[in-house]
Amino acid sequence: MAIIGWIVFGLVVGVIARFLKPGADPMGIIVTALLGIAGSFVGGFLGHVIKGGDIDSAGPAGWLGSIAGAIILLIAYHFFTRPKP
Repeated sequence: MAIIGWIVFGLVVGVIARFLKPGADPMGIIVTALLGIAGSFVGGFLGHVIKGGDIDSAGPAGWLGSIAGAIILLIAYHFFTRPKP
């Protein structure tokens, strides 16, 4: 059940990140979920570096950190997958 929770949490975070970042995002639901899950790890890592301790993922700081991490990964994804001139 924990894995299903991670997937659902990642999907929600990925959708929110895609909504907040302007521009078209031609990716499917699986990539969106993976982006959100990875964004949670990036946000948790950045929160650990900034705060110096663990952040409760269920609290507002955990959600905001996860969304910020997903947006960072979304920008990096577009940087590396954009068409070359």
